[in-house]
Amino acid sequence: MSFPEPPGGWRVWNEESEGRVILAYRPDVFTEDAFPAACLPTIYLTNGSRKRRPGAGQYETDEWHVVLFLEPEIEALAETYDDRADAVAGALDAASRFDEGDVDYRDAYQVPREEYFERLDELTGREE
Repeated sequence: MSFPEPPGGWRVWNEESEGRVILAYRPDVFTEDAFPAACLPTIYLTNGSRKRRPGAGQYETDEWHVVLFLEPEIEALAETYDDRADAVAGALDAASRFDEGDVDYRDAYQVPREEYFERLDELTGREE
């Protein structure tokens, strides 16, 4: 099964047949010049373990997870699904919500980055 075309500025960054998928948001602008490359929003779709120990993600679980990362350790949302088909739909929905400015990324940060948030608001069309 090939992953469906993601909405808006999202691109399929990596896809394993019937397995994990990584979506990246606007990799054309997250290049140190306009936006920090380390802040590239990504959505991970996986049935790997969510435990925070080295190598845990390589172990498959019975659940599928969709996680939107704003940076490597900053999660804006995390959802769990019973099967891959529902997780694919959830990943596409999360991508749409982010692209339309419907994900509140400010709450995910402990230390506000106001200048960055303002630029991200412009990119996603979010009105504050």
